Amino acid sequence: MEAKFIPYSKKLLKGEELKLESIRHYQFMETRRSVREFSKEQISMEVIDNIIMAASTAPSGANKQPWMFCVVTDAELKSKIRVAAEKEEYESYNGRMPQEWLNDLSYLGTDWHKPFLEDAPALIIVFKKSYDLENDIKKNNYYVSESVGLACGFLLQAIHQCGLVALTHTPSPMNFLCSLLNRPVNEKPFLLIPIGYPAVDVKVPDIKRKEKNAIITYY
Repeated sequence: MEAKFIPYSKKLLKGEELKLESIRHYQFMETRRSVREFSKEQISMEVIDNIIMAASTAPSGANKQPWMFCVVTDAELKSKIRVAAEKEEYESYNGRMPQEWLNDLSYLGTDWHKPFLEDAPALIIVFKKSYDLENDIKKNNYYVSESVGLACGFLLQAIHQCGLVALTHTPSPMNFLCSLLNRPVNEKPFLLIPIGYPAVDVKVPDIKRKEKNAIITYY
């Protein structure tokens, strides 16, 4: 099938305007932080829909869009997710994780308790699809992890853009999410993202990001 092409249309910035916009955006994104304490203030489903649809504009292999975003707001289901996640996290903190990993996490003050899974008004669980099912026929997807990772990056940027906060949570293994959410066999959990407003007077670790010369090399 021959691809159909349409004109690309977008305002182009140049010179000083381009430089100022790049500075503005960098400074805005520099304020993004992972937050582990959430207000219980609700967020409208329309806002969450728009944030997810922004994430879905991410590029993907052959435009297969191999993702599914599951939004959980039901208190009982969030509680079940917390119980299952804490079970896996307890095992991780008490035997699965090597000491080097525990040492690297120690300054953050994290442990196996995950109250944010109930406190946050919504959980967005991102699933990756290694293949699609069309009339019970498998249709392969391509660069699945890369594509879903890009979509999650877009998702976090959209959350920040809207003045909300989030946390990337990866209890390992995450297979319990497949059964709790009754997902089809072609979907595997990729990331669990609580989303909401920050709790009042919330504090975050005083961390520093790497300097420019540590992350950029020009040729």
